[in-house]
Amino acid sequence: MQLKEFSLISPAIEPGTVLKALETAIPTEAIEKAIADTHSNEERKRALPSHLVICLVIAMSLWSKASMRTVLKNLVDGLSEVWVRVGQYWRVPCKSSITEARQRIGCGVISRLFHLVVRPVATAQTPGAFLGGMRVIAVDGTVFDVPDTEANARVFGYPGTRPGTRAAFPKVRLVLLIEAGTHLIVDALICPYRIGERARAKKLLRSVTSGMLLMWDRGLHSYKMVQATLIQKCDYLGRVPKNVKFQVEKVFEDGSYLSCIAPDGKSKKKGATKIMVRVIEYTIDTDGEAQIYRLITSLTDITLFPALLLATEYHRRWEVENTIDELKVHLLGRKILIRSLNPREVVQEIYGWLLGHWAVRSLMFQVAESAHISPLRLSFTGTLNVIRRSVPKFQRLQPEEFPFFSPGL
Repeated sequence: MQLKEFSLISPAIEPGTVLKALETAIPTEAIEKAIADTHSNEERKRALPSHLVICLVIAMSLWSKASMRTVLKNLVDGLSEVWVRVGQYWRVPCKSSITEARQRIGCGVISRLFHLVVRPVATAQTPGAFLGGMRVIAVDGTVFDVPDTEANARVFGYPGTRPGTRAAFPKVRLVLLIEAGTHLIVDALICPYRIGERARAKKLLRSVTSGMLLMWDRGLHSYKMVQATLIQKCDYLGRVPKNVKFQVEKVFEDGSYLSCIAPDGKSKKKGATKIMVRVIEYTIDTDGEAQIYRLITSLTDITLFPALLLATEYHRRWEVENTIDELKVHLLGRKILIRSLNPREVVQEIYGWLLGHWAVRSLMFQVAESAHISPLRLSFTGTLNVIRRSVPKFQRLQPEEFPFFSPGL
């Protein structure tokens, strides 16, 4: 048997040919706009053009346990099969070339793509996505390890430890704004470990608007958080710590009552005044031990929003924890989630990670909408496996075959 003669080729990989399977989640036009907005176009033909490197950074989360070269091979597997049929072979760039390409495009273009793509998508028909006509949004944060390099340690910092000891790894803090009914991350902020969640969570309020109900845990409670939320004309439902005291102003029929929260010293000097809030108190038995919950909210109409309804709704805030679990366990599943050794690539990789999660959850939402079920009923890991198989399959399709595979949205 005579072997077919092969020739090495330059990677003529055009935009829109790599992530065809994710086109409805991450459009090619958005990638091209992110490149243009950040001036990340290459001036000469490269083995790894900018659009391919962006796809590679996203794919790092889809094949998280594979090496960078293996991720790249998986990413262009369908295209490689097409090239092989015509006797051509694409030489996969070496590890150092991939690293140089990532350093060349930087983190700005991935950050820009994230903010171009992500948005709330739930409709009035999405089960559990709205309460009284308001879109339910939750905010929370998490931390995770990054490789222990001098650069990462200097930028992100270590957590506190006993005197004379040091933590094993530097940590990055990630604060997320999540649509509760879909688990979609609609905004995110990355910061060093030493910067607290409260400051970052307050900055995330840039993405909340009227017609939303924002929920937060007691660790994020503050006068400034309430004030900033109201400035955005967004309603809120948040838990408060035990040490916060309330003076009863008016008791409602459902047992909740009106009270006020006073400004902190710095806000008071700037002219801030007390804010009227509605307080809801209830007890939950946990393993035979009563635990008291106290919530504050801007929703004062007890007819539309009785205390029991709001108390029940608040515990859907734990959908945030499920989203973080999808990110850290099911999507990556690595002992050290981030592999990059330098801060710029760490930030780049995190945004690629968030875009990978967006792609999976966005496609789950589209499928759930067409089937008229909740997207939370679908398997995240099952969808991830389908996407891994679909990326090369869609690369083999001809343009006229795509209408058959269209989700019909």
